Amino acid sequence: MADLPKIFPFIRYDDAPAAIEWLCAAFGFEKQFIVPGEEPGTIAHAQLKIGPEVIMVGTARGAARGERRPAAAEARQGIHMYMPDIEAHYKRAKAHGGALINDVRDTEYGSREFGALDCEGPSWSFGTYSGEGG
Repeated sequence: MADLPKIFPFIRYDDAPAAIEWLCAAFGFEKQFIVPGEEPGTIAHAQLKIGPEVIMVGTARGAARGERRPAAAEARQGIHMYMPDIEAHYKRAKAHGGALINDVRDTEYGSREFGALDCEGPSWSFGTYSGEGG
């Protein structure tokens, strides 16, 4: 049980099927399972994973009715993921059109990391910081 994730970030996208494909291509996620929504082209629930880490993805609740989410610039949260080979991960994200917030850099807390927006705007950071704190 120690190797299983304990927190599952959940992200809703206007076009969840496209976002799933993009997250797999650009950030290296693998599809764990996908549950289609009631409306055609929607996702009720999906799980994507990298190693033991899992995120949940679905269609934004109002997207099927044409409602829009707040702009990504208004978001006050993001996701950070530990990534041991940060240089290779950066190249992959950049090759698949990740909107880079910053290039790979060393931080004052000992991490080597970069930031990117995904295909619909949520903020992600990837780095060698694994939560050990100081």
